[in-house]
Amino acid sequence: MAFGISRRELEQFKKEAQKGEIAIITHYWYDERFPQYKTVTKAGCADTARLVNWGKQYGLKKEWIHHREGLPHFDLLGENAVRILRAEGRTGQLERFRHALTPASDS
Repeated sequence: MAFGISRRELEQFKKEAQKGEIAIITHYWYDERFPQYKTVTKAGCADTARLVNWGKQYGLKKEWIHHREGLPHFDLLGENAVRILRAEGRTGQLERFRHALTPASDS
């Protein structure tokens, strides 16, 4: 479930991805498998071959693509998400979620 984004933002992400564009969105998220992370960045594209090729430049493996939610996408966490958001010029998402993108410290 996505938190911290509007329905409009989510629909825009899906629309871009379904058109075969690389769409990227960050939102608040909780998964008990990764309790140290407060956000997830999704990079999705309906054209799986294009998504695989895009991911290669960031060291992402095609095996990491999720085919759930009817849209192929990578889930990016922590520093990996920050690195890719910077490289993709997604400064708005970086600024908006800056305090939640990296893992919570143990101290």
